Amino acid sequence: MKTLRFHPEARIEMVAAAQYYEKAQEGLGRRFLEAVHSAARHIPLMPAIYQAIEGDIRRCCVEKFPFGLVFREKEDHIEIIALIHFKRCPGYWKDRI
Repeated sequence: MKTLRFHPEARIEMVAAAQYYEKAQEGLGRRFLEAVHSAARHIPLMPAIYQAIEGDIRRCCVEKFPFGLVFREKEDHIEIIALIHFKRCPGYWKDRI
C-alpha cells in the first residue's frame, strides 16, 4: 500500500477549514479533521475507485462536509494535491500539478 503525502498548501487548507469550523461550533473542527483523515486513509486501499476529474487526478469526498481530497497516484506514493470546498473556485489547485 502506498503512503500518502499532503502538498503543503493542502495542509494549510485543511488547518484553515478546521479553524473555521471550530470557530463556528466547539468540537466541529475536530470532527472535520477526523472526517478528512478517515477519507485520506481509504484512498491508498483502492485509489482507482475514486472519480477521475482530470487525467490521472481523482477526488475523494469527505463524509458529512462539502469538501473533497484531490489526489494523484505517483510511482511510490499518493499525493494529496488539495482539499477543495465544492462550492468555491473550482480548478484553483491546478497550478500545483
